Amino acid sequence: METRRALVTGAASGIGAACAQRLAADGVHVIAVDRDQAGLDALDGVETVVADLSDLDGLSSLPTDIDILVNNAGVQLVAPIEEFPPERFSYILRLMLEAPFRLIRQSLPHMYDAGWGRVVNISSVHGLRASPFKAAYVAAKHGLEGLSKVVALEGAPHGVTSNCVNPAYVRTPLVTGQLADQAATHGLSEEEVLDKVMLQPVAVKRLIEPAEVAEVVAMLCGPASTSITGTSFVLDGGWTAH
Repeated sequence: METRRALVTGAASGIGAACAQRLAADGVHVIAVDRDQAGLDALDGVETVVADLSDLDGLSSLPTDIDILVNNAGVQLVAPIEEFPPERFSYILRLMLEAPFRLIRQSLPHMYDAGWGRVVNISSVHGLRASPFKAAYVAAKHGLEGLSKVVALEGAPHGVTSNCVNPAYVRTPLVTGQLADQAATHGLSEEEVLDKVMLQPVAVKRLIEPAEVAEVVAMLCGPASTSITGTSFVLDGGWTAH
């Protein structure tokens, strides 16, 4: 893996930071991208680039000579559809679906020339299931699932794989930030939201740690991943077993 270069988005915290550090531990040259300079500065052993991934035209300035692309950046808004701001819906789809498409599109030529590439899309259990009050997030993740499968089919003849990783609630700033929003929406305390909303459909009653997700990402980029493509790796504590 020492010859590989990876670009990881949303890398300043949570899953993205864990993925960046895990791949770097395997000897990969990691380019960590986020709009949070302070968060990026806290990472060790990686190259950092500050960028706003919602600026689609600006994505062309990011490195394209990469072997591994981890599309992780995301945000959340919890609101009923009739109150969901249309501009925020567009922003979330731009950041979480259009930006991954643009990054994949500009990275594939290098991967095809090299005859090797790995695209890993951090999806969610919400790429496979829906929850109320999360119209944009669920729509973006469902779209990402479809995009990932198309990349898998097109990339296979060129040695490129594409997969999704689908965790349930992970202990990240994005998830902990939802507690107050969900508490207001459901009329519950934050503790009740965690127990009665977030973890209610999950058999394993705990939040997932970012490092657990990063281990799956590392596996999908490693030597045993050649025939793993077009799939969704579910880390949901049994959510989808219902």
